[in-house]
Amino acid sequence: MEAVANFHWKCRHTWRRSAKNTAWCLLGCAIGDFGTILFFQLTGIPWPVLAIMILAIINGLITSIILETIILMRTFVFAEAISIAFKMSFISMVSMEIAMNATDLIFAGGVLTITIIPFMLLAGFITPLPYNYYRLKKYNESCH
Repeated sequence: MEAVANFHWKCRHTWRRSAKNTAWCLLGCAIGDFGTILFFQLTGIPWPVLAIMILAIINGLITSIILETIILMRTFVFAEAISIAFKMSFISMVSMEIAMNATDLIFAGGVLTITIIPFMLLAGFITPLPYNYYRLKKYNESCH
């Protein structure tokens, strides 16, 4: 992995590509995250909010890896696709998940509502975007 010597933050092409990659990751994370929170709300299982949030983060990471693997299988065989999906930046995915859940916790007390979802998605998208741009521009590393 060779780094680009003249790194800068002004490349529109790289911003578009990193935004696309981040959006795919956000979709995968949101499926597991929202699904977990909604499950606990609908079933009324009396778990502490923090425990539900931690489980939502774990499930978001799992569904993101599954979605990324499916996307990568357009280009790679399954074994390579899942390997690449696991090697993706967990820093990016974890920061996305924490931003989404912190937004929910701070503004809605951990209750998933239709009004908080756009803010959760925005926080989950914006938080890892600069890091994803940096990795793509500096090292030409992305998962798509």
